[in-house]
Amino acid sequence: MSGPSQPKVVDEEWSDERVQGFLELQPRDESDPDYHVLRQAYEYMLARDYARFVAYFAEAGRNINALSPEGETMLDRVDEHARGAEYAQILRDAGGKKAAEL
Repeated sequence: MSGPSQPKVVDEEWSDERVQGFLELQPRDESDPDYHVLRQAYEYMLARDYARFVAYFAEAGRNINALSPEGETMLDRVDEHARGAEYAQILRDAGGKKAAEL
């Protein structure tokens, strides 16, 4: 089984098992585990796979508005990136908000 630590390859097809594997990741510090997995998935996945991941994340009852140690939600972080618009929409569609909106 290929794991979440593998580098992103353009146009690679990710299995459901691989996408869901990100739900098991744990932070190495005191970070919120929900924020940690959202961030790791964002850094490794193409938008189409991130959308699948967010659906599994929500299905598992995880917190889409978890905060980073700096007090940011994942939507705050993604909105800062020029190429993050598609990811930001995925988060919004799942109920994601900016920290100032919480």
